Amino acid sequence: MAPSARMPRRYWITAALLLSVFFFQSYSSSLVKSPTFDEPAHIGAGLSYWQTGAITANPQHPPLLKEMAGLSLLAAGFRLPDSPAVRSMEAGITGAEYSAGSELLRDRGPAPVLFWARLPFIFLATLLGLLVFWWGREMLGETAALGALFLYAFSPTILAHSYLVTTDAGLAAFTTLFFFALWSYLRYPSWRRMAATGAAMGAMLAAKFSALALPPVGAVLLFASLRWPPQRLPGSPRAFWERDTVAPPEGGKNAPCPCGSGKKYKVCHGAKPAADGPPSTSRTLLRCGLAFLIMCAIAGVVIEAFYFFPSDPFAYLAGLRRVNADHNPNALYVMAGQMKAHFLSYFAVVYLLKEPLASIALAAYGLVALWRSPKLALLPKLFLLAPPAVLFAGYSIGADDLGVRYLIPVLPFVYLIGGWGLARLVTASSLWPRAAAALLALWMVVAAVGIYPDHLSYFNEMACLPSHAPEIGLDGGTRCGPLWLNEHNVDWGQGLEQLETWLARHEPGRPVRLAYFGSFQPQVYGIRGQVIGYQDLMRLKTPDPGLYAISAHVVAGLPLIGERYTGGGGAWLRTMRPTAIVGHAFYIYDIPGSGKPVQ
Repeated sequence: MAPSARMPRRYWITAALLLSVFFFQSYSSSLVKSPTFDEPAHIGAGLSYWQTGAITANPQHPPLLKEMAGLSLLAAGFRLPDSPAVRSMEAGITGAEYSAGSELLRDRGPAPVLFWARLPFIFLATLLGLLVFWWGREMLGETAALGALFLYAFSPTILAHSYLVTTDAGLAAFTTLFFFALWSYLRYPSWRRMAATGAAMGAMLAAKFSALALPPVGAVLLFASLRWPPQRLPGSPRAFWERDTVAPPEGGKNAPCPCGSGKKYKVCHGAKPAADGPPSTSRTLLRCGLAFLIMCAIAGVVIEAFYFFPSDPFAYLAGLRRVNADHNPNALYVMAGQMKAHFLSYFAVVYLLKEPLASIALAAYGLVALWRSPKLALLPKLFLLAPPAVLFAGYSIGADDLGVRYLIPVLPFVYLIGGWGLARLVTASSLWPRAAAALLALWMVVAAVGIYPDHLSYFNEMACLPSHAPEIGLDGGTRCGPLWLNEHNVDWGQGLEQLETWLARHEPGRPVRLAYFGSFQPQVYGIRGQVIGYQDLMRLKTPDPGLYAISAHVVAGLPLIGERYTGGGGAWLRTMRPTAIVGHAFYIYDIPGSGKPVQ
């Protein structure tokens, strides 16, 4: 489905407004969030790359996204201190990047360091929104493209991770860019677009190692275009693997040739072929394969550039072998009141709980409408369905159950499909579909506004049904999130600044017992008190008097761990109602006997 030659101004204005709203939400949220668990490591490693000119720190992740943060910090005048932690990181010692990054944040102040490190990620996420709109316009039309951008701009998951110095939102951006570039190349083949596709592939692979599953998907789509060619742009040249023929136009041999030459078909492509005939099928396949190999070669050069052209040409593969070097192989993960090493249905459950119900409904309707639509050829359907299906299946089978962030590269494709569904409702002739579209759109906005600025902790209303329905609020079912999942689905250490503000306002000068899920020092934010761990809390079947600030991650997992290992230690976190919930991340418990009654 091709867009109009010139898009009406109202579409551009609406798209610009949605992108501005997205940028505001992302930027303003970033200002009140402390470093998440992984950010100090990525910040420290990224700055070290530019100071040393070598990719030695944190090799279990490719360097591109860390380089973005490091370059921004370098341009703003930040430098890593000369300390044992920094020297250990630059020597490649696993885990030292956390200490080195934390030193920079502590010595220079979290606010300025995070501002400059996160700024490129906010711009990248905003550009991803523009890319979703642009590609959606080309494949699905203007209305569906606006619908996709709307779902993207108000997605709590996208907003939560859009500014973080981590790898998942960046991978989503470069994954979408790669498949958009491939789609553009197939519609208008040229050597320049082939090179751009290869460069986009290289950037995608340099963002995260899990992207290695995607080039084969691109190859399949490239070969699929031989069987189901896309609608070409006017004046589009042939790809060098194609037969020297063009399908005759509907007007017959005297009609203008579809190749855009301006000649009649019978004079241009309707002429009798040469004696040797067009290329054979096997020759066509070989040339198509050669095109993909050229893209891969260009991607390889791009990857080497992001590694600063090291003396070891296999540095990327060496990093790949170190994936999960700092992960605990004996870790157990939480889902729906159970703890296991792996849940096959984990990411399906995560999607159904962490995405707004309006977005899920539109994606489901859009999927059915997309597949049944006669207006859309098979190839664009494959572009929308194959990449997210491969990523989702790969994560479900092989990834650790660490949370919704792994699904972020899937979501732009889901929003394009949901945008198609929203467009079908908006353009329907009947009133009821349009009313449903308005209701679902309002639901999306309420979800984003209700959870702002704590998007990372968002859960939809299903999390509280049926037994905790009174807990549903403007923030959806977020208060019930710890009943289902832990890790960064509920808290990733991002609430320290909000906790310090709450304590200063409500409990000034009073020490607190802090169970914190993060890698940064709470003392930097002026939080006084004792940091307590799982072992301390599990010993408490009945908590000692005092003021407790417990991470939502701990609230989700500790009762299950206590039940498994201590016969019920920590169960009070589920049975006792908190005094307050700060930033949707810290549960405050004021235990009587501490000189202050429970409020």
